[in-house]
Amino acid sequence: MAESSEGRVPCGQHTCIPKCMEPLKIRDITLKNRIVVSPMCQYSSVDGFPNDWHLVHLGSRAIGGAGLLFFEATAVCPEGRNSPGDLGIWMDEHIEPLARIVKFVQEQNCVAGIQIGHAGRKACHTAPWKGNTVIPVDRGGWVPVAPSAVPFKPTEAPPREMNREDIQQTVEYFRAAAERALKAGFQVLEIHGAHGYLINEFLSPLSNKRTDEYGGCFENRTRFLLEITEAIRSVWPDTLPLFVRLSATDWADGGWTKEDTVELAKVLKTKEVDLIDLTTSGIDPTPKIPLGPLYQVPFAEAVKKKAGMLSGAVGLINTPEEVESVIKEGRADLVFMARGFLRDPYFARRAAEALGSPMEWMGQYQRAGTFKPRQYH
Repeated sequence: MAESSEGRVPCGQHTCIPKCMEPLKIRDITLKNRIVVSPMCQYSSVDGFPNDWHLVHLGSRAIGGAGLLFFEATAVCPEGRNSPGDLGIWMDEHIEPLARIVKFVQEQNCVAGIQIGHAGRKACHTAPWKGNTVIPVDRGGWVPVAPSAVPFKPTEAPPREMNREDIQQTVEYFRAAAERALKAGFQVLEIHGAHGYLINEFLSPLSNKRTDEYGGCFENRTRFLLEITEAIRSVWPDTLPLFVRLSATDWADGGWTKEDTVELAKVLKTKEVDLIDLTTSGIDPTPKIPLGPLYQVPFAEAVKKKAGMLSGAVGLINTPEEVESVIKEGRADLVFMARGFLRDPYFARRAAEALGSPMEWMGQYQRAGTFKPRQYH
């Protein structure tokens, strides 16, 4: 494990290390702190290739002091993209440009992770700032696939229901994507099973109406994810961590629940998954969500304590003090942040400063001197 005092300012005879700034070792990978840059889609790729935007966007956040940085949700096949601008890892040509950015991230003493996924029935939309509307087939779009022919919104055309051949092919897409991620140098891999995308669609009774071995009971609805997990672990080294992101609840009657999530986490633990990254919702377009600071942390806490495995918390965790409280109180092992890092690429450094344990800046920036912690309220 890396030294916990790396880059810290002494406090008397000891080193004052906030809990969120302590390292965490998972398999053979050590994160220098517990702050994670969550996957954030940039909708800025062409044919799935990363470009200079991704290098600057991700590179600046690696410089910003996070222990682990995830590249955005990366499509395992072209039709699995949420938008034509999504990052991709469905062909070998994607490996080299991804590896270039991975190398830079790792040079900043930051672990590089990638989230791989398939958008399912939510595929084929324009970027959010272009309306997030369905792209017609005659304008370059495609027909999305899903476990059942149930559209996300009543106003949208139904997706094509996947047959068994489609399911097995998609499992293979995930396996091949994991192989490419390894070749690109990623050290952590996360399966995207949340936010109403394909895996989440199989899990939730609201979107999965199948009557075969992939639908109906809990065991059948989780089968697709478990097959993907096993396929990935067959090529992803035992030395490297594997995460799964889950929507812990649909916030809707008759949908996926917190209790389902805990039970699934227990099963995933037996499949060599190391951490569950807990978010919520995405299946129902009109959920009633009790938004508020740390509102999703109880789900991470439930998985950590009831499933007995590492968990990550995300969602309206905005201040250094909030980050510290989640880790110090043992409610989660990592804090994933997205909007906070969009607002401030250097959030982790400023958090360390605010909590009394500033990181040492790289030589190029040291002339700026010590800064005063900004206010996050």
